[in-house]
Amino acid sequence: MSSDVEVLGTRGDWQPTDGLLLEVDNLQVEFRTRDGVAKAINGVTFDLHEGETLAILGESGSGKSVTAQAIMGILDSPPGFITGGELRYCGKNMLAMPEEQRRRIRGPEISMVFQDALSALNPVFTVGWQIGEMFRKHRGMNKTDAQAEAVKLMQRVQIPGAAQRVKAYPHQFSGGMRQRIMIAMAIALDPAVLIADEPTTALDVTVQAQIMQLLQELQEERKMGLILITHDLGVVADVADRIAVMYAGRIVEQSEIYELYRKPAHPYTKGLLDSIPRLDQKGQELAAIGGLPPNLTRIPPGCAFNPRCRYAQDVCREDPPPPLREVLHGRLSACHFSELLLADSPELEVTQTADAVEAALEFGPDAAPGVDIDQTTGFEPEAHA
Repeated sequence: MSSDVEVLGTRGDWQPTDGLLLEVDNLQVEFRTRDGVAKAINGVTFDLHEGETLAILGESGSGKSVTAQAIMGILDSPPGFITGGELRYCGKNMLAMPEEQRRRIRGPEISMVFQDALSALNPVFTVGWQIGEMFRKHRGMNKTDAQAEAVKLMQRVQIPGAAQRVKAYPHQFSGGMRQRIMIAMAIALDPAVLIADEPTTALDVTVQAQIMQLLQELQEERKMGLILITHDLGVVADVADRIAVMYAGRIVEQSEIYELYRKPAHPYTKGLLDSIPRLDQKGQELAAIGGLPPNLTRIPPGCAFNPRCRYAQDVCREDPPPPLREVLHGRLSACHFSELLLADSPELEVTQTADAVEAALEFGPDAAPGVDIDQTTGFEPEAHA
């Protein structure tokens, strides 16, 4: 047996307590760059149980993928550093483990499907060689047995003609097939936790549905905990059990999936839901969240969402960021006005529109909310006249 082979222990080495697989507790990550320190993750907390699907949702730059990379232990350091919190797998803090022990978790216990399969796969090796490497490296198999296992996995993820295509290269597959190969590699060692980072990016709607169905089938048969990272609310609607909404490195709302879709408890979540096209609103203009996500090196004081929030008031701009708290049974939200939002209370008034946010972004913060700005001149029409 080659000296670089690491034959790992069995699943019996790691046993969840009451089905609890993964606990992320007050995780903090920063990137130290020439432009300053970017606070990418600011106290993220969630857990994952056996057989459960947790969707992490948010715009690009909200911290979803960085959270996944921190869990996997694959942050580029420098510039990325974990500065606080704990990551517990089966009750043991991975951040306190030596790298050799953590390597025994990464892959065999917690695995990941990366966002861009073409970039993640090595273009100069066949897909069968790349899948088989998991068995050669971690199970001590010879090349023949490893390739046989690769064929079985390719068949399991529904790649036609797997026995013939096992010697093909990544560029010889379509985008959907490459994503299936990535999934085959991720499940090769039968992990307890699978993280899927934007697994349907750049795929057409039909292939998206097939990939999501495949992930769901694999989870059910293997009892995996699945973390699904996405920015697409439609992708998670039928597969997730719980959803955590992220903004500027924090979880701003966490809930069971159907409760969140029925009645969001945070203005950011409401903005995301309102922006989805609906069949019963033909011909109407789509709602939008004005402005852009904040620069993580200069996160605004107070609630990070306040410059874009239609309900923002002085307390949102001046007080410390509201903590993630239980506003109803099983519903967590980080907003001062969650209860009013859930109740559709008339006391919750609109203080700035999306147009006003865009105007402030273009013409400066002194552009008054609701003022009609002439996009050609940048002046109010009456004043310009």
